[in-house]
Amino acid sequence: MPITQQQLLQILPNAGRQAGVFVPVLNAAMGKYGIVTRLRIAAFIAQIGHESGHLTRLVESLNYRADRIVALGNAASPGSRWRALVPRAAELAGSSVRMGNAVYGGRMGNGPEASGEGYLYRGRGPIQITGKDNYRACGDAIGVDLIGNPELLEQPQYAALSAAWYWSVSGLNSLADAGDIQSIGSLINTGSKGKVPNGAADRLALYQTALRVLA
Repeated sequence: MPITQQQLLQILPNAGRQAGVFVPVLNAAMGKYGIVTRLRIAAFIAQIGHESGHLTRLVESLNYRADRIVALGNAASPGSRWRALVPRAAELAGSSVRMGNAVYGGRMGNGPEASGEGYLYRGRGPIQITGKDNYRACGDAIGVDLIGNPELLEQPQYAALSAAWYWSVSGLNSLADAGDIQSIGSLINTGSKGKVPNGAADRLALYQTALRVLA
């Protein structure tokens, strides 16, 4: 059951003109990865809508104030990367490049901080594909060179495919079938089940709206 532009705007009203751009590529991507039932489509649109600001943000900015870096770092687990950034808050504040390299350097297949790969392979697409290893796997799956051209994930066609690919390989169709919206949000936002994701209330509200619209 393909989604229409009118339905997408009812679910994600802030999408504006982006709705018309995304409808055909979302339908193609959802069809390719089995996101084809009401429950699956509702869950998928709700999650990508939340993550991307209603399809208006396809690149992670990483532009943080110093106090925000400190707050996030202090809330993170001891020994985590975010906790280690607290003493560097003033240095990293206001620079997406420095922040991206500090947060993601030496992780997820990226080279060390000085390599610049942390920022280069920062989150892109509606579900924020992040890290060189994930860019490589996603590119192999959707048939484009994302290592050499990571900015392709800023284009609607590849952005939609990347989100649907991630959804499929993460087993989120089965969770959508079960209506387990919190676990879906947890996996997308935190990487594991059992944690309350950021924006849990908004994710649920968007899902409930999508169910009504797609009824």
